[in-house]
Amino acid sequence: MKGILGRKLGMTSVFTADGKLIPVTVVECTPNVVLQKKTVETDGYVAVQLGLEDVKDSRATKAEIGHAKKANTSAKKFVREIRSEEMMSYEVGSEVKVDIFSAGDIVDVTGVSKGKGYKGTIVRNNATIGPKSHGAGPSHRSVGSLATTGRNNGRIEKNTPMPGHEGCYTTTNQNLEVIKVDAEKNYMLIKGNVPGPKKALVIVKTTVKPVKNVAAKELISYETNEEVK
Repeated sequence: MKGILGRKLGMTSVFTADGKLIPVTVVECTPNVVLQKKTVETDGYVAVQLGLEDVKDSRATKAEIGHAKKANTSAKKFVREIRSEEMMSYEVGSEVKVDIFSAGDIVDVTGVSKGKGYKGTIVRNNATIGPKSHGAGPSHRSVGSLATTGRNNGRIEKNTPMPGHEGCYTTTNQNLEVIKVDAEKNYMLIKGNVPGPKKALVIVKTTVKPVKNVAAKELISYETNEEVK
């Protein structure tokens, strides 16, 4: 498994050579820095710690600054681990670039979903709307009776579906195809949608599904060698 940190920039669409439209998400993956390598002997598991986007020393703790100095870099805004034997070939301080992936690779993208604010139990938990006939009462979308699980002295059980804050869940969209990788401009196009709002941090990793890659799509090229008159 291999992976990289990036930012979701938004969605657009591209066309293949045979005229099919593909909706894609643009993910900017500027070079990640390897901050630490974890091994079974020292940490009990194998992982590579990646950092993305520099932070001023005035906005970082002494621990973060000292940890980054071991990799001869500055403190990073985002630090995540990728559990991967495949990436152990990278040395501490080296850069991981977007070209570790190529068109046709199948990936899983992890991010924090959009926040939806305060939602009722109908929206948040897909609860059933109450009867709307005459005499059903003034409320049709209320949570209903809560402490009715037997003789429990009015105790509300854990995980009872109730209203509350919706969204902002760490979620993973699996089995997404990489349509294009541009190493010069540090971005990749991923078919479909990925979690989170624009500019959100995402983690792109090789999928855990059996199929790891497919044939790359041939996209229409808008470049021309003819001089504009």
